[in-house]
Amino acid sequence: MTTQSTTPMADPETYYAGAYWGPRQESAEECARRAVGFLDLLAACDPLLAHWNKTPKPRGKGLKFPLMPPDLSTLTEAFRRGVNREPGGPPIEHLGLTVSAYNDGTGPDFVTARMHCGSHAKGMSNACVLSIPSKGANAERVLTAPVLTQVVRSMASAWDADWALATSWEHREMLEEELRTGTFVGWVTYVSLRRGTVPPLPAPVRIEKVEGMGTLVILTPERFTATNPEHVALAKRVRELLSKAGLMRPVTDGPA
Repeated sequence: MTTQSTTPMADPETYYAGAYWGPRQESAEECARRAVGFLDLLAACDPLLAHWNKTPKPRGKGLKFPLMPPDLSTLTEAFRRGVNREPGGPPIEHLGLTVSAYNDGTGPDFVTARMHCGSHAKGMSNACVLSIPSKGANAERVLTAPVLTQVVRSMASAWDADWALATSWEHREMLEEELRTGTFVGWVTYVSLRRGTVPPLPAPVRIEKVEGMGTLVILTPERFTATNPEHVALAKRVRELLSKAGLMRPVTDGPA
């Protein structure tokens, strides 16, 4: 006779991908051009990432505003409307423009993307952050080194990022505060050539070039997890080597 274990299953780690770059003044149309390229590249990474809708304002809740296939005029208007402003006040242009989107998935397949572009005040940064499903058949397919490498490559090249990565939130949160708010190494990490050249790294780390732009660093071929001490130690060692080479500087120069 067998009995089922009553020990609860641990929740899977939750993953994200993000691209980050320093102050860069860009218009709504320039941001939209980058977004068009990003959404096109993302769609080629996996079917789950091929259908996007603009997140509506509260009064438009329940309505869908499709963004695919990506249209320059539609995204330009979306970024124009995404300017920061005080209620009833003028646009605060130096704070940049923001467009948020979600895919057609539901439940565990629901994915969001937040694109913040055009921020140009000293100490300000720009970012594109993508949530990634953590469980289910689609997650098993997406949470692999080849797919996430393609996702990070797409983000880095479309937004011309200084630094980008894919990793778990649990890994990020276990780092010391100064690393969480600066640059660190995840499962897949991108470093722009503007920062320098990636040095030789220990096995099983793999390096891929993003032609003319930067370098991808893939820590492990299997799924990287914060619960694996070897993975965490490898990420720390690689960050030390990249830091020694001057590649792990913060994206911004200092507080605004």
